[in-house]
Amino acid sequence: MTDLIIIGAGGHSKVVQDIVAANTDLDLYAIVDDAFDETNEADGIIHANTSLLDSLNIERYKFCIAIGNNVVRKNLFDRFNMPIERYVKLVHPSAIISKFAKIGYGTVVMPNAVINADTIIGNHCIVNTNAVVEHDNNLDDYVHVSPSATLSGVVSVGEGTHIGSGAVVIPLKSIGSWTTIGAGAVVVNDISGNVTVVGVPAREILTKGDEVNE
Repeated sequence: MTDLIIIGAGGHSKVVQDIVAANTDLDLYAIVDDAFDETNEADGIIHANTSLLDSLNIERYKFCIAIGNNVVRKNLFDRFNMPIERYVKLVHPSAIISKFAKIGYGTVVMPNAVINADTIIGNHCIVNTNAVVEHDNNLDDYVHVSPSATLSGVVSVGEGTHIGSGAVVIPLKSIGSWTTIGAGAVVVNDISGNVTVVGVPAREILTKGDEVNE
């Protein structure tokens, strides 16, 4: 049995805790969050400020950063500066994952998600409930594929990108880093980095002063 510490106590953490409860080889030791001022114990689980980590021998524990925001998740990983191997790969038992797929450290796969053959998913990613990541996809670190989103075959997604709920990416498309694909969008063209796209077909949201590129 492996003692696990979850970093983060918000809504996303609740779902992660359910996944931990469904895995018989994990025992939830503590939940730490900067919002906690005091240390308490409930149902055998410690709830404490993240400063608790400073007093622990991290070699005794595994960890999961249970934060849905990609930027915050990356910042916390950088802040704690723990070896990547200390982070677990959490997979709900109902998820379907090809034996030929590769899942990175710290990545969480939610209930009923599907990850198909020869897909590579980086570290600290989230493949959320009912999401489908088809064959030969490549997802860099800190990507979040939201509930019921579909990435068709041979899709590439850059670091930190967020694929919104119910979005669809057709085959052979590339999406840059730290981009947001809006909920329900349909991506039919390559998307650059650091933009937000919405709609069917997905188009970049323009901000004041931007020029429309036809």
